[in-house]
Amino acid sequence: MDLPEGIKMIVQVPGNWWGVQARVGDVLSGHSSLVQCNDFCSCLGVLQFRRFQEVTLMRLQGIAGNYNISYNIDTRFQHLAKQYSGMVSALNESHTALQGDLDHLKIWMKKLQKKTRKLDLKISSLEESVNKQSQQRTGEKQQQVAHLTNLTLQVTGHKEAISSLHASSSSLQKELVNLQEASQSQATKLGALEHLLQSTAHKEALSPQHLPATQLLNQTPQGKQLEAEGSPTQSLKKLHTKHRQRKKLQEERQQLLAQSAGTGLQSSLLHEHATPLRPSEPEPLTRREPQAARQQLSSVVKVSQEQKQPSAPKKPGTICNVGSMLLFPNVSIENFATLIPGFKASLYELSLCSWVSTPSSYLGTILSYAMEENDNKLVLHGRNARVHGSIHFVIGDPAFRELPVGQLLDSRWHHLCIIWSSVQGQYWFYVNRRLVSMGSKFQKGYVIPPGGSLILGQEQDVVGGGFDPSEAFVGHLAGLAIWNRALSPGEVSGIATGKGLPHGIILTLADISLHGGVQKVNCTCLEHCL
Repeated sequence: MDLPEGIKMIVQVPGNWWGVQARVGDVLSGHSSLVQCNDFCSCLGVLQFRRFQEVTLMRLQGIAGNYNISYNIDTRFQHLAKQYSGMVSALNESHTALQGDLDHLKIWMKKLQKKTRKLDLKISSLEESVNKQSQQRTGEKQQQVAHLTNLTLQVTGHKEAISSLHASSSSLQKELVNLQEASQSQATKLGALEHLLQSTAHKEALSPQHLPATQLLNQTPQGKQLEAEGSPTQSLKKLHTKHRQRKKLQEERQQLLAQSAGTGLQSSLLHEHATPLRPSEPEPLTRREPQAARQQLSSVVKVSQEQKQPSAPKKPGTICNVGSMLLFPNVSIENFATLIPGFKASLYELSLCSWVSTPSSYLGTILSYAMEENDNKLVLHGRNARVHGSIHFVIGDPAFRELPVGQLLDSRWHHLCIIWSSVQGQYWFYVNRRLVSMGSKFQKGYVIPPGGSLILGQEQDVVGGGFDPSEAFVGHLAGLAIWNRALSPGEVSGIATGKGLPHGIILTLADISLHGGVQKVNCTCLEHCL
């Protein structure tokens, strides 16, 4: 008889029935269970029931296992969801941080680009200034060569004038020597005539037929008889005339000695005057020599009198739109001038013109406009540095342009104009009506605000102070004026030639407050300021 699955066999042992059943979980392993029963049927039923229990238990265990697996999957899904949300939040945070870093990098890139542009502009401006300086040096060298040539010609002319002066001095000395010799001969002739008169008077005194010589001198000659007796009187008159001429020549000579002290001839005249006269034989008197000497002396006296005459009155000026002048006498932080009340409104355009004269080897700071947030809102900054031929035109630190000013350092008057417009960031720099520098993209769209401190002659490191002696201006400023617009080249030329001031002036030297040793001189014309 076939047995059900899982039941190996049912056997009868004397007195008992035994059933052998393989357990469900032990089928593959070969283990089995042994059941004792009363008969075959009961053994078969018991074995089948146990078989059913084992299969049922095995199914239940399978179901329970599957339930545990699904429960663990939900937990794992929740855990994975939490991990995912954490990863998403971390990713969002990292994305935000990365975006912030990218924004910082963009800002730094923009700053770097701006700095690079500024450096490029500075390099280009430096290259332009170097080229302009080289051109200026070449022009200055040419001017120096021309000046040297002119000086050489002047020295040659002076040498020729000195040679002619020496020649005229030598001729004058010769004339004086001749005059002295003539005076000596006249003195000798005078002595001889006196001796002759004495002998004649003595002879007449011894003769009873004639009157005394003193009476003859007092009587008026009559007839032909007295003509012979009047010969000694005529000789005496000639002697007195010659004596007066000699005295007059000596007086003219003394006058010449007194008046020739300013012309450098006194030493030579005194030398001739101190030289002892050489004795000479009596010579016949001629009127030519004393007359020539007298003419020479009169010409020298005339020249001396012309030198003593006062200088001619001042000529009328040609540049008469100045008004006043400021004198900055020396290097000192005490010397400055304040423009009051400064800028009353915002400036989108600006023009500054002034006459400048400096004896220094560098051009100091002409103007400084400072505020609390920025002490370099507007500066014409110069200082005593290694390179003296330029200044910095600053608008809103650190933006600046370098302007060449080497031709201003010769102690003469020069007219300069600095013009700026925020529309295209353009600027122009004129010296003596000539455009020497220009550019664009310099603080385009920038506005110079009102309410700051505006000072002439010093550079402000803080509002109203912080001065440095090496940045101080020394010299003269005349006719300084500021406009709230950009002047045209024709207007700049008109100011420099004295044709009047254009409209739109907001500040002049009339709005000034002086400090330290700064002096103000009222002068309508530039030629009369110094």
